[in-house]
Amino acid sequence: MTGRLERVLVKPPAAGAWTAWRAYGWRAEPDSAGLDAEHEAFRVLLADAGAEVVLGQTGGSSNPDAIYAYDPALVADSGAVLLMPGKEGRRREPEEMGVDFMEAGVPLAGQLRFPATVEGGDTVWLDERTLLVGRGYRTNDAGIDGLRELLPDVEVIGFDLPHYHGAGEVLHLMSFLSPLDVDLAVVYLPLMPVRLVELLRDRGIEFVEVPDEEFESMGPNVLALGPRIALALEGNDETRRRMEAAGVDVRTYKGDEISRKGDGGPTCLTRPLLRA
Repeated sequence: MTGRLERVLVKPPAAGAWTAWRAYGWRAEPDSAGLDAEHEAFRVLLADAGAEVVLGQTGGSSNPDAIYAYDPALVADSGAVLLMPGKEGRRREPEEMGVDFMEAGVPLAGQLRFPATVEGGDTVWLDERTLLVGRGYRTNDAGIDGLRELLPDVEVIGFDLPHYHGAGEVLHLMSFLSPLDVDLAVVYLPLMPVRLVELLRDRGIEFVEVPDEEFESMGPNVLALGPRIALALEGNDETRRRMEAAGVDVRTYKGDEISRKGDGGPTCLTRPLLRA
């Protein structure tokens, strides 16, 4: 998850999808023109970092969450695994993204079926053979077991997530953990499971800790563009200072419409397809 990002799938906002913002739990009504402009600028930043940006065009016409391309699928060495979101309104997205994958030449390696649920935001590749999965309200035990069956050569390690604000508000594993390099991660420690903290420390991974006041503004949600090169939502100044003090090149984007209103940071907005 921290190699140089070479190819990435994104889902531009679909015309009219923003009208369902209340039904999908967005914090406020997004501005349609602002959504488009911010997403276009976000894509430019990805391209400027050297990534080929693939536009997924399938579905999403009535689903504002479809711009959060990380959640419907997981990409492994064997190909793309279509997941099954725990959020009911997003359960058509994996099939739609499967079409995007085929058009992009990405092979499909498997698919989860309901009632097994996993959302991509609950998955973190610790290395090529270790997948961390958060067990919470969006990802269940059957989903984690399904990943173990679909990825027999991978050690899939599950961790219970905290209740926090409950099932009505999303809390993913990546809400408080984002890898920055093989030995560095940005984290919000107060919500992290003890076993997870111990595992990361046993692996020699150092932490950039997000302050309390920048957790809700998605300080821990950071996309690695390469080793110690990060793309972060603008405004989390202390977290940015701490990452830079750890030797991270931090780049920021404006996400008032595409991120803050829908609670989806830079990782959520992307589905990396290839890293070097």
